[in-house]
Amino acid sequence: MADTAYISAEAVEEEAIMLDAIDKWLEQKVKPVAMQLEHDNEWPADLVEDMKEMGLFGALIDPEYGGLGLSATTYSKIVTKIAEEWMSLTGIFNSHLMMAQIVQRFGTDKQKEHWLPKFATGELRGGLALTEPNAGTDLQALTTKATRVGDKYVVEGAKTWISNAIEGHVVALLVKTDPKAEPRYKGMSILITQTKDAETREDLPGVKNGNKLSKLGYKGIDSGELIYEGYECDAELSLVGGEEGKGFFMATGGLEIGRINIAARSVGIARRALNESIAYAQTRKSMGKLICEHQAIQLKLGEMGAKTRAAELLVADAARAYDTGERIDMEAGMAKYFASETAVEVATEAMRIHGGYGYSKEYVIERLYRDAPLMCIGEGTNEMQRIIIAKQLVKRNPV
Repeated sequence: MADTAYISAEAVEEEAIMLDAIDKWLEQKVKPVAMQLEHDNEWPADLVEDMKEMGLFGALIDPEYGGLGLSATTYSKIVTKIAEEWMSLTGIFNSHLMMAQIVQRFGTDKQKEHWLPKFATGELRGGLALTEPNAGTDLQALTTKATRVGDKYVVEGAKTWISNAIEGHVVALLVKTDPKAEPRYKGMSILITQTKDAETREDLPGVKNGNKLSKLGYKGIDSGELIYEGYECDAELSLVGGEEGKGFFMATGGLEIGRINIAARSVGIARRALNESIAYAQTRKSMGKLICEHQAIQLKLGEMGAKTRAAELLVADAARAYDTGERIDMEAGMAKYFASETAVEVATEAMRIHGGYGYSKEYVIERLYRDAPLMCIGEGTNEMQRIIIAKQLVKRNPV
């Protein structure tokens, strides 16, 4: 109970009820269809409606705006459970919540009142639009530009690898409002831009989808391009915080919960791969005995189990720090880095334990093996995480 020691007994009970509801939904609704939807690369429309009803699109949004107001600790546990069954589903609401958190943390009262109730119900769904063809981890290299014209902004540019770009309705768009600013981050702002009509799903004037990107894994959720050509939006409702030049820090702040989410997803992948391997090793025989009795398999399972548990604890540590308002760039970076690398390693070892069956699309191992590498890339590469960790170690421990 170390990770919930600071939470009230009432909150612990509410968490247990929520997690039980998630378990039942996964067993009854997700498990029967996940494999087929994954292989068909099909948008899980019915499951998205379920997630709306359960309030997952408002999981981290304050109750005053219609959200559940969950702690990061409870949220991360939900993400891990869902990722164990089908990781793609977690991306649909996490990308959305990263956008919502930017409005909730940095938006004006008017912006919160306008956007957050619609985000909480899932009436409007979306995500972060940060990445460009030549601006990934280096966000300052972006070229999408927003020009103030009276009480509106006019946007020109393109974004890529945007989650919910096609099936969603709105994005938190990182733009240059002052392309000449030095250092570059001072010229960046975030605009909340609605891209589609919520009812008709038609593109709004000035913005359209480019390609739906084909991916190794992470099926179900759409990853696509957004192209802005003379797109206009109301400045008062769109410019988060009402002040230009703050977008870089809003974006990196929004990534904090995203990194906890990625870490929690990674734990789900690793845990499922581990559990599948434990079960398989007790039924598969080789050389006259169960493979769980072979020392080579025991060595694999022992390391897989220890690293999966360590990843769980790092996620709990980062979520606790987030909930108590501490600075968490190091904690989130550690959790994201270690858990994602663990997911890749455990999924790979699971495939080896399963042998040829692990390579078959009839077994879940093949999907876990494809999904895991994305965790090392999403919400900031692991190379960048290690740099962040190192800088914070030095900063927090001066000689």
